[in-house]
Amino acid sequence: MKKIASPDNEQFKSLLKLLHSSRERRLAGCSLLDGVHLVQVYRQHIGAPQQIIVSESALGRADIQALLQDDTPALQLSDTLFKQLSSVATPTGIIAVIKTPRREAMPATLETCVMLEDVQDPGNLGSILRTCAAADVRQIFLSKQSVNAWSPRVLRGAMGAHFSIEIYERMDLMALVRAFPGRVLVARQDAARTVFHTDLSGKVALVFGNEGAGVSAALTHCAHERIAIPMSAATESLNVAAAAAICLFERVRQLQ
Repeated sequence: MKKIASPDNEQFKSLLKLLHSSRERRLAGCSLLDGVHLVQVYRQHIGAPQQIIVSESALGRADIQALLQDDTPALQLSDTLFKQLSSVATPTGIIAVIKTPRREAMPATLETCVMLEDVQDPGNLGSILRTCAAADVRQIFLSKQSVNAWSPRVLRGAMGAHFSIEIYERMDLMALVRAFPGRVLVARQDAARTVFHTDLSGKVALVFGNEGAGVSAALTHCAHERIAIPMSAATESLNVAAAAAICLFERVRQLQ
């Protein structure tokens, strides 16, 4: 196992670029999984990563050793360098470099799905992906202006959901809405019908919008129906991740 202790090492510098730059991640076609849980889930659903990086102090731990039991190239960093590479306050001692799954073309078959227009907050996207996986919705489409789905914060928030669902980035949502073979429902607070009085069975696409602007007028116009979540008159709106969770699990309730 190669050991690196100098911040001037070129391989270490390349890893730092992957951590901090979405452009570098796109150019390299790689992402970083930070933490034992994410690496375990990746191995379970996908297989061996391209490379594993461990901290010097974590190398002797049983859970770390269990993730080093094949021919995957491994790199040992000093604890100081590992902390620089980790995206969490308390590093668990392992990071994996993976080939980023890229789906940027419309799938052959459109299923019940979630469409996200210009969602910007990584924490919101991570929560929505995790909720989609829990609600058994397997297709998620992101508009061209949405946050990168494979950033460290999104990966951390989704807790491994990336590897059990299909994530399509940089999509033309208008074209998707027009091609969708079921009903397209846009979540808007000004809608007359609530989600609890809307039939969510069958093939549906649930559309959620930007944290500040909501779903655009153009996309709303193409939808079959608008739905709202009832709330106190003193509350202006819900967080988009919370709104998605309510709608998705209302669908789960209706299907039981």
